[in-house]
This record gives sequence, structure tokens and C-alpha cells, in this order.
Amino acid sequence: MFIPLYDSNHLRHIRLQYVTFGLIAFNVIAYFVTTLGTEEFMTAAVLGLGYIPSVVHDTAELSPDLVIIPEQLSYVTYSFLHGDIFHLLGNMLFLWVFGDNVEDALGHFRFLIFYLLCAVAGAYLHGWIIPDSETPLIGASGAIAGVVVAYLILYPRVKVWVLAFARIPLRIPAWIPLILWVVFQFGMIAIGGDDEVSWAAHVGGIIAGAILVVLLRSRDVPLFAEAEQTAAAPKQAEEPVAPGPQPQPPTAPQAAPRWGRQR
Repeated sequence: MFIPLYDSNHLRHIRLQYVTFGLIAFNVIAYFVTTLGTEEFMTAAVLGLGYIPSVVHDTAELSPDLVIIPEQLSYVTYSFLHGDIFHLLGNMLFLWVFGDNVEDALGHFRFLIFYLLCAVAGAYLHGWIIPDSETPLIGASGAIAGVVVAYLILYPRVKVWVLAFARIPLRIPAWIPLILWVVFQFGMIAIGGDDEVSWAAHVGGIIAGAILVVLLRSRDVPLFAEAEQTAAAPKQAEEPVAPGPQPQPPTAPQAAPRWGRQR
């Protein structure tokens, strides 16, 4: 529908979005570590680090030789795995465009907590809807959904460049593509969309992001802010005044005095 490219929303509270950079780097490294090895290695990583509802809910048991972490940690670890390069690039593009301003509004540490909790919420709703599923859930989409809705709540009027239908460049207010994206996620979960995509994880991230951004934002950050702020015009330097008598401004002409009694 819409592919985000760039926004003109400058940072106001932080100098560098290093948590956003770190999350992107970690996702990219995790992808190449888990996919450049053998197929058996990738399968073991997905089963050992992905979120499997039936395992977490104790209706199935993972083979002991595939256990890497405590099963409860998979609520987070699944979000750093991706099935293919397009899955990775799509999620990281959304994080690149929208993550910096959400980090700016929340602060570095709170943004990291926000991101991880949105990932947890995505896995939780996914597992709540299909608790007996034995298919591993992977991908950062739940966390990214939280970032997207947080940006929508914070900066709906900021102009963003998007590719409409993956080919038409447009510069439009952020609320247009982001509201459509959110509605699409709820619509897909309602009609039971593509089984290859966890729409529940997206919706879980959206719900968590909408709540957490209100609670975790910095005190001086408003909700539903106006479009990007313009800098105040610089003051012009005053010309130095030369010493000595200064010319007086011209005065209005006065009527000549009249002699004698005035009536």
C-alpha cells in the first residue's frame, strides 16, 4: 500500500538515535548469523529462539537438543529473527524512518523498553489467539507496529515521503498512510488473512504501542503535535551608531503664528 521513505521531522531532545541504530544493527547481525550457516543451523535457531505458542503454554515440548534459552525469553528473542531478506528490510525500513523520532520523544532507555514490550505484546496476542500452534513466530513486526502507532499518535501532521503502490512518490501527512496501515492490520485479523503473516502480532504491538507511548513519553512532548516546527528568524545585527550629534527626524510642518485675538 505505502512504503515509507523519509520524514522531515527533526530531533528535538536527543543528539543521536543510537538505540534505533543499535536495534537495526542487532537485527541485521542476527539475520546473517542465522541464515549464512547450514539449513539445519537456521532451523535450530528458529526453533530454539522463535516464539512457539504450544511450547510456551506447555501443550507441546521442544526437543532437549533444540532448547537454547528459557521458553519465556522467546517473547523477546523471536523479534530479532527474520525468515528472508525482504522480511528484514521491510521491518528495518519502518524502524529507520519512524524509530528516531519515537526515541527522541521517549528518551533512549524508555524507547528500548518500549520496543521490547511491544514485541512481547505482539507474541502474547499471537499466542492467546492460537495457543496450540507449533509453528515458530519470528520477526520484528510486533515491535515495529508499536513504533508506527506511537509515531502516529505523536506526529500525525508531519509530512512523510512514501511510495504509494510501491511506485508513486508522494509527500503527505503521516496520518494518512499510518491510519490506513493500522486499519489494514485490524481488518486482516478480523477476516483471518494470510496464514503466513501473524496479524495478531501486529495488532498486539499496535495496542501496546498506543498505551505505552502515552505513559513513557517525556513530560514536555505533546500528543498529536503540529507539523514540523520552523526555526525562529535570526535577529538582524544593529548598525553601529556614529558618535557625535545625530540628525533629528523631520517634524510635521506647523501653521504660522497668527497675531492678535483669535476668535
